[in-house]
Amino acid sequence: MNKIHAIYDVLFSNFGPQRWWPVTKEGKLHPEYSGGPRNEKQQLEVIFGSILTQNTSWKNVEKAIAELNKNNLIDVKKIIRIENKKLAGIIKSSGYYNQKAKKLKNFCGFLLKKYNGELKSLFKNNIEKLRSELLSINGIGPETADSIILYAAKKPIFVIDAYTRRVMHRIGYKQDKYDELQKLFMSSLENSERLFNECHALLVELGKDICGKEPLCGICPVNGFCNYYKNTKL
Repeated sequence: MNKIHAIYDVLFSNFGPQRWWPVTKEGKLHPEYSGGPRNEKQQLEVIFGSILTQNTSWKNVEKAIAELNKNNLIDVKKIIRIENKKLAGIIKSSGYYNQKAKKLKNFCGFLLKKYNGELKSLFKNNIEKLRSELLSINGIGPETADSIILYAAKKPIFVIDAYTRRVMHRIGYKQDKYDELQKLFMSSLENSERLFNECHALLVELGKDICGKEPLCGICPVNGFCNYYKNTKL
C-alpha cells in the first residue's frame, strides 16, 4: 500500500465517513443528498455552493444557499434575470458577494447559451471536456471546476484546496502546483468518485480541526507520516 492510501485509511478509521456534499446546519448529511444530488435543482445548489465557497467557510455558504432557496433562486433563468446588486445582497454572507454574484451569473449565462440551461447535457461530457468547459467560464478556477465535477456531476477527479495543500506540505510532499498535487492523489488512489470524495473530505476535516495554522500535532492521527511533526520533536 502506498503512503497516500495509508494516510487515507488512518483518517477514515479516525474520523469515519464524511459523505460530502452537502450537509445540514447541524453538520449532518442532508437526507435528500444521501449518495449525492439526485436532480438538477440539487446539482445546481451544489454548483452554486462550489462557487460561493471560494475564500470563505462552509457555514457562510450555507447561509447564502438558504437565502437563495428562500428567494427561489436555485434556478438558472432567475439568476440571470435578477439585478446584480440584489443578488449580491442575498449572498452577502459568503463574502466577496459582488464578485460572486457575477460568477453565478457567468455560470448560468454559459449554461443557458451553450446547453439550453440543462445540466444533464453539460454533464454528459467526459471529464476532460467538462473541465475545459468549466474553466472557460470567467471566475471558475481549477478548484471550483473540480468541485463541480466531483460533487455535482459525480465524476472521479480529485479536488485540491488550501487544507489539502497545507497537510501534504507538512507531511513532506514537495508538489506545490495544483495539477501536481492532483496528479499525486489520482495516481495513488483507485479511480473512484466515492474514494476521491471521502479522501478530500477527510483531509479538510484534518486541516480544519487539527492541522491548522497552529497545528495540534500531538493529537494528529497521521503524525507518524509527518515530517513537520518529526522535525518539531527533534
